[in-house]
Amino acid sequence: MVHLRIVAREDLAHKALDLLCHEDSVVNVVHLHGAARKPEGDVILCDVAREDASVIIGDLKELEIPAHGSIAVEELDSAISDAFEKAEKAAPGMPSDAVVWEEVESRTSEQTELSVSFVAFMVLSMQIAAVGLVLDQPILIVGAMVVGPEFGPLAGVSVAIVHLQGKLARHSLVALAVGFPIGIAAAMVTTLVLAAAGAFPDDLPADRPLTEFVSSPDFLSFFVAVVAGAAGVLSLTSAKSGALIGVLISVTTIPAASNIGVAAAYGEWGDAGGAAGQLTLNLAGIVAAGVVTLFIQRRFYVMRRRKHLHHRARTAAGLPLG
Repeated sequence: MVHLRIVAREDLAHKALDLLCHEDSVVNVVHLHGAARKPEGDVILCDVAREDASVIIGDLKELEIPAHGSIAVEELDSAISDAFEKAEKAAPGMPSDAVVWEEVESRTSEQTELSVSFVAFMVLSMQIAAVGLVLDQPILIVGAMVVGPEFGPLAGVSVAIVHLQGKLARHSLVALAVGFPIGIAAAMVTTLVLAAAGAFPDDLPADRPLTEFVSSPDFLSFFVAVVAGAAGVLSLTSAKSGALIGVLISVTTIPAASNIGVAAAYGEWGDAGGAAGQLTLNLAGIVAAGVVTLFIQRRFYVMRRRKHLHHRARTAAGLPLG
């Protein structure tokens, strides 16, 4: 279930109430007359089946509530009520498959910002990967995967392409364009320093069977990137994002980027070129898979939205049918 808190001026609040009360997938509708002070207006609280959340929010947007008030969306981790069960049954589909598009857009917008913490995580993850590459230690590569923060901007690019949001695309691309070069440069500097201090070998080991895939792009690398991109977007849209996304995505990006810096520090330009090819191939695969996955999910929402345009609740709220 999804909880909505709506602030609207009185005339719009009554239309919203008519809309919500005529929806079988909406329960626990509470109207607080004149409770809002900034902006002034009424407050409406309600719970909506996750499957219908974006559809209902779309109607509230048509009433121009965001222009004069606000709509806050909150995920309910647990809800105990027979009414909740009836509301979920009234909304076709499964809650775990439902996508709250406003939630996805908000989450990706937050994760695409170029911040000090984002750059710091990029640098730190590539430092861990650099040590793992030189020592040929997969466990350190896995550690770098978990730390890597780059999936946020990659998902942002996919969402921006599907929703045609230029601003989100710019923010995402800037974060990637700044974060990766800084991380690569930091990995190169660290490799030079540790090699000079004797902590790293004088030459990059030629035999690294456990991590050589990082600089050897092939079809399987692209296949893994596509699968990882689809899995990451599904985790994001189903509100199951977490460390799993980092593990799935960074395996094809952070280690490859770090290897560019490590190989450059040792003057192994062929290895650096292979890692750059691996990084480019995988970034393209992840974004392409993300776009396709989001497009398919979006089509299901569009069909659902078109069907909803003929619902009686729209008439009660004064919205046009069809």
